[in-house]
This record gives sequence, structure tokens and C-alpha cells, in this order.
Amino acid sequence: MKNQDLLTAIDVYLDAIYFCDVDKLDTIFHPSSSLFDADEGTILVDPIANFRQDVANRPSPASAKQKREEEILMIDFLSSKSATVKLRLRAHDSIFVDHLSFVLNEMDEWKIVAKVWHLESTSKQS
Repeated sequence: MKNQDLLTAIDVYLDAIYFCDVDKLDTIFHPSSSLFDADEGTILVDPIANFRQDVANRPSPASAKQKREEEILMIDFLSSKSATVKLRLRAHDSIFVDHLSFVLNEMDEWKIVAKVWHLESTSKQS
């Protein structure tokens, strides 16, 4: 299993979120991927193109000089070509928990095919 390659792919995702870098998003998400959330009581489905536009139009945590707060909570290899990764990260005043479904494509690159996310908390940083 390509453990180091998966860790590198996770770093690309975390960089994309921290810097609001849509080029990095493009490299890590499969073009047919979607994002899912049920925090409001209904399932919200967001195609990657919508998420990409949202990220492109928001101020990055890096631009606010926010300290990076992120942790890998779990990596579960379903097979040598698929894995689920659970992360916790801060973006501005929000703490998110993400479940990322990764698959290894034909070129041996890890790609996110689905993201289920949860807004764990919001608060003003001191």
C-alpha cells in the first residue's frame, strides 16, 4: 500500500484548504467527486465544481495569518487502492471534521472521490 503517497495527498488537501488554492483542489479531487453534509437536517450535496468556486471566493486562513490547526484522526485502508481518511481542521473560526474517500487512479495517484464533512464548532479565536 502506498502509505507515504496517501499522506502526501492528504497534505495537498490540507494545503488547498489552508491557502484556498483551487489548483491544488483540482489535483486532489476527482472531477466527478461530490461533497456531502447533513448538519442542517437534510442532505446537502455539493459537486466539486461548486466547492471549488466557493473556495476560490473566500479569504484563506493563510491570508489571515491563522496558525494551522489540523490533525489526522484516522486512516482506514479498505484495500490497496482505496482508503478513508478522517481529519479535524480549523478554517478561520470554524472547526470541521472531514471524512475523505480516496481511491488510487490508473496513474497511481490518490484522488478524493467523496467528502462528508461536519461543522464541529464555531468560535472566535483569541
